[in-house]
Amino acid sequence: MKARQVKIGFIPLLDVAPYVVAREIGFAEEEGLSFDMVKAPSWSTLRDWLAIGSVEAAHMLSPVPVVSALGLGGRQARFSALTVTSVNGNVLGASADLVARMQANGFENTFCDPHAVGAALQGAVDGKLRIGVPFPFSMHAELLYYWLSAIGLPAPQGLDVRTIPPPLMAEAMAAGEIEAFFVGEPWGSFAVERGLGSLLLPGRAIWQAAPEKVLAVRTPWAEENTDLAEALVRSLWRASRWLALPDNHGTATDILSRREYLDVPAEILERGLTGRIVVSPTGEMRQCDGFLHFYGGATGFPWRSQAAWIGQKIAQRVGLDVATARRTAAEVFRSDVYRHALEPLHVDLPGASEKLEGTMAVPTEVASASGTLILHPDQFFDGRVFDPFDAQEGHDPS
Repeated sequence: MKARQVKIGFIPLLDVAPYVVAREIGFAEEEGLSFDMVKAPSWSTLRDWLAIGSVEAAHMLSPVPVVSALGLGGRQARFSALTVTSVNGNVLGASADLVARMQANGFENTFCDPHAVGAALQGAVDGKLRIGVPFPFSMHAELLYYWLSAIGLPAPQGLDVRTIPPPLMAEAMAAGEIEAFFVGEPWGSFAVERGLGSLLLPGRAIWQAAPEKVLAVRTPWAEENTDLAEALVRSLWRASRWLALPDNHGTATDILSRREYLDVPAEILERGLTGRIVVSPTGEMRQCDGFLHFYGGATGFPWRSQAAWIGQKIAQRVGLDVATARRTAAEVFRSDVYRHALEPLHVDLPGASEKLEGTMAVPTEVASASGTLILHPDQFFDGRVFDPFDAQEGHDPS
């Protein structure tokens, strides 16, 4: 039977790996699919391509389908997030000059302490911090605002935030347009390789289980092409399972390094997959376990509670009704489609589609469809817990 071609838009980032692996290793073919991968120059372009049907699916920032459902963010369309394709994988970096000022004040870069990094930045920046993020509505922005507000720096109003496509982040720093960035790998490591600055913090140090990218499709398309949508979910699940095996990392980075994908040396790409991050131009390395997840601990599960967290943060920032935003956002993460898609594979899935966010400090057993499932840690750096059923923003469990 002839494979059904699916056009998928993507941004050149390490976390596009499940899509590329599904295409190149054969997991898409196993599901009767052929991926036509189309590289987009920016997140706004990719969003618009998906909205008008230039692509059928997209490697997408997790907040974008939520933003669209809330009636924000440019061209309007109804999107569904069918699966989370990566968790974490972002880095905060700063220019060599800014890092030097931080170090002059006594800062030591452990690459794991949000409180210390925040205090050092506040002490070294004169005026508003000029920082680049890939898109106004992104997990980069949400984590940045959550972190800085929690330590006492009003955000975003206390920042000068610039929107810069990930592959151009290093160039913007070299030109002096920004003095810091929050970006997905490999573009933080790329800036370090160019000697432009250092990496100060992984995104997981702010929220250990932040849903970074999702498989996004137009909601009417998913409803009209149920079998196809579910085959997409399964192919990405198979690819993510393959990526979780360390023996496959070399093959994966060799493929991703090709010009049609990331066009970045494989040895730089390997850092994000292994969590062995080179944090400075002098070669200092820090091990960051859980830096980027594709599989395990229900990584791919589209938790409605995580979508609600995103919806609440955006609503609070732009002045929308929070309760309505949370309900609307939760409907975007399609745990129902995900469950049905993986049913033939007998995958052990969570018994619920919503949970308290931020309660797990260690891998934790939870009730699941066919036994016991162990979820990854999901704490926020400040100890808050997000309850999707609570009208308040969150609470301190202590």
